[in-house]
Amino acid sequence: MSEIIKSHGFTNEVLDWKAWLDVVDLDQATPEQIAVLEESHPKAKVQDYYRFLVHQPEILRQRSTAFNAIMYAPGGMPRAERELSTTVVSRINGCVYCASVHAQRFEQLAKRNDVIRQVFDDPYTAGTTARERAIATFSAELTGRPAEVTAEQLKPLREAGLSDGEILDLIHSIAIFAWANRLMLNLGEPVFPDQAGG
Repeated sequence: MSEIIKSHGFTNEVLDWKAWLDVVDLDQATPEQIAVLEESHPKAKVQDYYRFLVHQPEILRQRSTAFNAIMYAPGGMPRAERELSTTVVSRINGCVYCASVHAQRFEQLAKRNDVIRQVFDDPYTAGTTARERAIATFSAELTGRPAEVTAEQLKPLREAGLSDGEILDLIHSIAIFAWANRLMLNLGEPVFPDQAGG
């Protein structure tokens, strides 16, 4: 485990998440619900998030297909950079749970967490390299003011070395977290390690 970071209410600790509404009881789940849980995520059967969303299995199936393609597809923008972007988005949107999960994934992939501390402190200025700064800045701008982003704001990304395909990957990852954060923020709450079991 890397160094624990806590800043502005955000953390890279492993958190749980508790739904405010009833989750599907696995003993009562339909075969379709079980199948969708199994294809969505390796831990879907034990996580409230998936067990709530599987009330509508086809919507969860489509959500998981899109999410997994955007975040885990091979090629294109490196996975660590997608995770950095989604940590920025989650920090700005106030989603403590998503920020913690994607901070951890960035750390696992990049083998460092210096930029994560920066994201938690101030996502608008985060980045240890010109490329990271361009990714973080654009992620923050598109999250905070999506209707105001212009073609001019793509220039720093190109200047930092991102290809058009990588820029598309970046925009996909930012956009899906506008959705993912809102689901998390409006359906339940994070559970911190000192609250677990309480």
